[in-house]
Amino acid sequence: MPPASPAHVTWRQWAGFMAMVVGMFMAILDIQIVSASIGEIQAGLAASPDEVAWVQTSYLVAEIVMIPMSGWLSRLLSTRVLFVGSAIGFTLFSLACSSATSLEQMIVYRALQGFIGGAMIPTVFATAFLLFPPDRRARVSVMIGLTATLAPTIGPTLGGWLTETFSWHWLFLINVPFGIAVAGVVWSWMDIDKANLALRRGFDWLGLVLMALFLGNVEYVLEEGSRWQWFEDETIVRSTVIACIAGILFFWRMLTHKDPLVDLRTFRNGNFSIGCLFSFTLGIGLYGATYMIPLFLSRVRGYDSLQIGETMFVTGFGMFASAPIVGFLIKKVDVRFIIVSGLFMTGTAIWWTGHLTKDSAFWELLGPQVFRGFSMMFVMIASNQMALGRLPPMAMKNAAGLYNLMRNLGGAVGLAVINTVINTRMSVHGESLREQVTWSRPAATAMLDNLTALLRSVSPEGAELMALKRIAALVDQQALTLTYNDVFMLMGVAFFTAVPLTLLLARTSTQAPSGGGR
Repeated sequence: MPPASPAHVTWRQWAGFMAMVVGMFMAILDIQIVSASIGEIQAGLAASPDEVAWVQTSYLVAEIVMIPMSGWLSRLLSTRVLFVGSAIGFTLFSLACSSATSLEQMIVYRALQGFIGGAMIPTVFATAFLLFPPDRRARVSVMIGLTATLAPTIGPTLGGWLTETFSWHWLFLINVPFGIAVAGVVWSWMDIDKANLALRRGFDWLGLVLMALFLGNVEYVLEEGSRWQWFEDETIVRSTVIACIAGILFFWRMLTHKDPLVDLRTFRNGNFSIGCLFSFTLGIGLYGATYMIPLFLSRVRGYDSLQIGETMFVTGFGMFASAPIVGFLIKKVDVRFIIVSGLFMTGTAIWWTGHLTKDSAFWELLGPQVFRGFSMMFVMIASNQMALGRLPPMAMKNAAGLYNLMRNLGGAVGLAVINTVINTRMSVHGESLREQVTWSRPAATAMLDNLTALLRSVSPEGAELMALKRIAALVDQQALTLTYNDVFMLMGVAFFTAVPLTLLLARTSTQAPSGGGR
């Protein structure tokens, strides 16, 4: 049984916990660090655009299977052993990724990197509530919230800089020295519980297989569905069927087994269940915005990976500005009010972003990005406190895995919906704009004549054809911009619609839970 939170935390424990936070930062960062450099990786591995997407998908699919398992593994091995093993494995496979010479190698290494490293994320959340007394948890929640939201936000920035300055190999090599240091510090200074090796005798292998089939196929369908036109593709259909069957059997197994791999009974706690829904919503905004803004800057503005990173890094300023404010408020104000404020502000910030033009650049994106970073901290920190702050110690490790799983699933579902909306709305906007650019429109013919005359002065041959291509490119550019605006506004609506869920929350505080429990 995990110990009760101590009244005093030593400097060694503080240092060990800080090292764990760094490890969590690395694991979350690596989800997005490749996003701005995918073109360079594609060229380096001689892969097609469709194939290279698996560099990111394989990591996500593997990580999402490990996260809910981490609670059981932490009880089996102890927090220290699991975290150190996860950090070492993450570091070794980061090194392997940097040395990959083919796409097949990279996919295998990335999957193993995501699977082993995935245990670091929920372990930090659980440790924060097990190690620190109630009056210190608000400060620690701020640190964790800042890390969990900042890492995917600066991923494209750091990745772009490393790729432009050195090469794409450094996206992975940068993990090596930090991974070694994290493993050493945690092993030396973090020891808050003991292993329970007796659990291995009742290990639920069937539950593990069902969970891997369920979550792995769900993640694959969500990641790849829009690219392959969903159920028009045989593999997507097959994966959906497997996910449905495995999901039904998995839930049955978890609810009937005497020592389940993932204890779903934690969802009986109303605040935890609603907090997980807020985590799901946060995942939509966190990963969706980090995906959409580089997409706009690349496809509409023509930015390279470094320019994308330079435009996006300002979100971190908003996060750093709001972190101490939320840390103060969470001790003074009903947490439900903080969540409502955060959801409303984040929705407003994302809605604001949905007013892009084809000329939008750093300064036009500065306000919405800083405001989004500022607002997300309210949702992240308050949701952590609401979902995990009142759970008994025995439930904490399992609950932390489920809570983090919901954020990742929110990101996966959000990206699937985003890509589907992009495909649909791009066709609608493209068709509408092309109807405005016909020979019957005087403005269109005048524009064609002006462009032709301008191009003829440079290159007499083929000027009219080049002018037509230029107009077609402008139509596509405008259609993309309008499509991305639709997506941002839809994401904003997702946050607004989550606000009424706060009415279902019970009041909570930073005080320790009074009861025990699983």
